[in-house]
Formats: sequence, C-alpha cells, structure tokens
Amino acid sequence: MTNGYASPQQAEERETTEGRVFTVTGGDWDELAEQVTGTDDERIIVNMGPQHPSTHGVLRLILEIDGETVTEARSGIGYLHTGIEKNMEYRTWVQGSTFVTRMDYLTPLFNETAYCLAVEKLLGIEDQVPDRATVLRVLLMELNRISSHLVCIATGGMELGATTIMIYGFRDREMILDILELITGLRMNHAYVRVGGLAQDLPPGAVDQIREFVKKFRKNLPEYDKLATGNPIFKGRMQDVGYLDLTGCMALGATGPIVRAAGLPHDLRKSDPYCGYENYDFEIPTADSCDSYGRFVVRLAEMHESLKIVEQCLDRLAPGPVMVEDKKIAWPAQLALGPDGMGNSLDHIKKIMGTSMEALIHHFKLVTEGFRVPPGQAYAAVESAKGELGVHAVSDGGTRPYRVHFRDPSFTNLQSMAAMCEGGQVADVIVAVASIDPVMGGVDR
Repeated sequence: MTNGYASPQQAEERETTEGRVFTVTGGDWDELAEQVTGTDDERIIVNMGPQHPSTHGVLRLILEIDGETVTEARSGIGYLHTGIEKNMEYRTWVQGSTFVTRMDYLTPLFNETAYCLAVEKLLGIEDQVPDRATVLRVLLMELNRISSHLVCIATGGMELGATTIMIYGFRDREMILDILELITGLRMNHAYVRVGGLAQDLPPGAVDQIREFVKKFRKNLPEYDKLATGNPIFKGRMQDVGYLDLTGCMALGATGPIVRAAGLPHDLRKSDPYCGYENYDFEIPTADSCDSYGRFVVRLAEMHESLKIVEQCLDRLAPGPVMVEDKKIAWPAQLALGPDGMGNSLDHIKKIMGTSMEALIHHFKLVTEGFRVPPGQAYAAVESAKGELGVHAVSDGGTRPYRVHFRDPSFTNLQSMAAMCEGGQVADVIVAVASIDPVMGGVDR
C-alpha cells in the first residue's frame, strides 16, 4: 500500500467480485497496550489555579496527573500576600485590630479576639475585661462560626453542582451579616474587638434581632439535612474522598473539623478554655469517616451547638461597661453610628472638650501615640471555625508591636492537601480542597 495506513508487510490484497480487498494484520494487542502504558505520554503537569473557581481564592495547585489520576499534588501560595504581620510593626497596638480582621476575611471576629487576648495577656489585664464585653465576644464569635461554616457548605455544594445548597447557605449567612452590620457598622472587617473590651456596646434592637435569627435559622437548618446529608448522590460524591485519618492529622498539625471528622473531639473551647467558655453548655461533634463527608456532617452539627451558645450568651448579658476602667489603656468606647460612619458620640466629645483639658489631652495621646505594653511575649489561641487560631505577640516595651505572628488554621490545614488528593481523581481534588475550607487571606497574610 502507498496511502500510509499500512506497510506491505502488514497487508495483503486480492481482487474479488466486490473489488480490491485488503487484509491487514498487526501485533498482539496485549503487547501493544503494555507498550503504551509504559510510556509517559499521559503523565503531565497541570496548574489548577490560581484563578480556578474551585480553589477558594488565589490558591495554585500543581498537579502531576496520569490520565485522570493525581500522582503528585503540591500547593503554591503567596498570591494574596498582604504583609499584614509586618505592617503591624509600624502601627499602634490598637490599630492592630484593623489589620488582623482582614486576614481570614470569613472569620474576622476570631482574628480580632485572638489578637486582643494576646495583648491583654501582655498587659496583665485579662481579669479586668468586663463580663459584658467577654460575653459579647463569645456571642459574636459563635455567630461568625456559623457564617463561616455556611460559606464552606455553600461554596462546596456549588462546586459539586448542588446549587440549592449554595443558595440556602448564602441566604442564611445574610441574616448574620445584617446582625454584624447592626452591631459593628460593617458586614466584614469589623475592628470591633479592641484591647480591653469592645469598640462600643450593643445598639438598640440588637438582642431582639439575634433572637429572631436564632428562631429562623433553627427552622432552616434541617433543610441542609434533607438536601444533602442523606442524599445518595451527595454522599457518593463525598464519601471516601479527601481521606485523612487521625494519624495523618496529628502528623500534619490539622485542627478543627478535619481532626474532629477523624474521631478526635479536640476543641480549645473545652481543652483550653478562654472567654469563659468553660461556663457554657455545648458538645463537640465528631465523626469517624475521616473524609469530606464527615467534615460536612461535623460542620452542620457545630452550627447547632453554636446556636445553643448564642442563646446562653443572650441570657447571660447583664448591664455594664464594655471596656476596661484603666484610662491609660481604655480606648474610647463611647461611639455612635452616624451618616459618616462610626465615630465618637457628640455627647462624649462635648464632655471631654468642655469639662476637662486633661481628659482631652489624654484622649489625643491615647489615639495618636497609643499605650505602652510591658516587654515580653505571649501566646493566645482560640478555636476558629477552621481550627486553632494562635497569636504570638512580642513587645519591646513600646507603643507598637515588636512582632506579631499568627498560626492560621487555613495555612496549617492546607498542608494536608497532598495527602488527601494523591492517588485520587482530578475531580476529587476539588472536593478535598472544599472540605479543608482554606481562606487565602489567612494563608498568605
């Protein structure tokens, strides 16, 4: 033959009444298949991200794939680096709240509280923080935990094609953001938790709105169970995907829903209580499946427990101040929401300007220069929605931090990505990353 499809050695031709017929012969099929399998033609390196819609931000995943199987997975980070930790060295201790709230932007109130707990430990004023401020911190953190879990479930569901879960998740999160906006003036990046207490007290109507939310959300929560928990398609897509057992969690330092889905009820609210969590009645949900489905179930159960804590906080709220009494530290908490945003109330300004020159001078120095923190270092940790969020704060005795470093759970948990994904399918990478729930603002900082 001369048409290139076969060589003369592979084909025989003969004339028939139907025309010319070619009989083509080749090698053994098993030998041919073995030769193809032995080559590396199908093994390629692909980038998933940093602009992929399923990487939860600007996460870059470098995958070596053989066909549809992931043989090696690595994560590339740093695309959202903000220099927040370094910037804090050039700002006062109080201004730090404005920076840290922007790290993991889905859990801003955890960032603020952890930072303030570390600074308060350096100042030695942990016991001076008013009870009302502490209860409000717990209340806001638990609302924030629910909103973070809702985003995780909503975006994870969207990536699996379960768009109804996405709609429900963001619908319910809006109710929480409305509450946070009422209390702090902003939906995100609040800078509401301050060293020594809070920026301001609850505005009128806040307690009623929170109680109304608890009532509505408790009614809405079973919808997630009906849609997903027992859904065979949803379960089939998540069970045994992103597997990481307890040994792997311990080796990689994974915390939060990942380790609790591996059967260990580790939660800092119980093991190392802060903000009076030892006085609240709640359970630590666990699962034993060690997979993406188990993490979903754990997050769903945690939202039920957070609602219980929120109700207890509302019952414990007693009248009182929300800032320490020490005027050398106490940031002005007499704030009001006006058309130009949050600022000092006019009554407070009249008082300090019209009655006491010393108070006016002190107010000016406190805001511009800040207070001094004794030399030393302190570590404080809270149980964020994603795991252990720790703060290592170092002071050289000045009005600015010498060093502030965060142990962000998204950064640590992201290390488990390779262990979860290697050996699985490319499509399962998306499920595994969604179950880790990383936020790149916290990873890169």
